[in-house]
Amino acid sequence: MPVVKAVDARRTETPNGVMTTFASPTQGAAGAAVWRVEARPGMVGPVHAFDAELVWTWLAGSAVVELGGERHEVAAGDTMVLPADVGRQMFADAAHGFVSVVVAGAGARAYNPGGVSEPGACDLAPKDDERLVPPWMS
Repeated sequence: MPVVKAVDARRTETPNGVMTTFASPTQGAAGAAVWRVEARPGMVGPVHAFDAELVWTWLAGSAVVELGGERHEVAAGDTMVLPADVGRQMFADAAHGFVSVVVAGAGARAYNPGGVSEPGACDLAPKDDERLVPPWMS
């Protein structure tokens, strides 16, 4: 289907925020996944990696992204290319959080660097050495 109506966008809520899927292999039969991230103020995301490149564009708010041991400050209007197989963690602005749009190739899988789950990881996170396609990307 070439048109995915706004009312048909899929929303997935996690403890860190809300992901709204605009297009994906199961939504619009897209060859890429495109989704919006609304990160809660003060959100600290899990350390994780993807087996594919992701492109993030910040629309509102700001964050610090730790990528491969380097810290990057990003804000509305900035775009960041996160390469495959590099550990990352995001920290949302304490007062406002952030809103981003993200694009990844179909089938990109998230995993835990080192194959160990973080204590208290949410139910949707990969467990130990598992690799999975998050629901907002499927």
